[in-house]
Amino acid sequence: MHQIWLKLIFQTHYQYVTTPQTTTCMEPRIETLAEKKLVGKRVRMSLIDNRTGELWRSFLPRRKEVRSQVSSELYSMQVYGPDYFKTFSPAKEFDKWTAVEVTDFAAVPDDMDTFTLPVGLYDVFHYKGLSTNTRIYQYIYTTWLPASKYQLDHRPHFEVLGEKYKNGDTDSEEDILPPWSVSAQT
Repeated sequence: MHQIWLKLIFQTHYQYVTTPQTTTCMEPRIETLAEKKLVGKRVRMSLIDNRTGELWRSFLPRRKEVRSQVSSELYSMQVYGPDYFKTFSPAKEFDKWTAVEVTDFAAVPDDMDTFTLPVGLYDVFHYKGLSTNTRIYQYIYTTWLPASKYQLDHRPHFEVLGEKYKNGDTDSEEDILPPWSVSAQT
């Protein structure tokens, strides 16, 4: 059922923002990730009321205030409600996060929040291209997922923006990590 809704999401909402920029997508690495502690900022938004730029502009100037950072990588994370994909609407809200990984939550800056990303199975899709090009998500959710032995799991979806990430550049690189579980039908 989730696969049908995901296909509808990308056929209805993302169709008009898909652009012809070059995309590279390798087959994913399948990994079980350990729990991660994140500190950052979040905002409630929808696909129609996209506040991602506003969120990043509020976080990036203050990211050095976050103590005990594990690395220089940035996390862009979406936390959807349990029924988000069951009755999809581009107006349905979710929590969008910008964050960094930390070793502990001992010193959290004012106006920032903490989040513990749970352990779980993820496919790591390495992507090269513009972050505005949604074809990678169309591929993941409407081509790769239906052909795999996996199903979408109810955990956060996130992207890791490392040293090769360059916002607005076709040579930008990032890892996209959708949460999976092994399908009961396999």
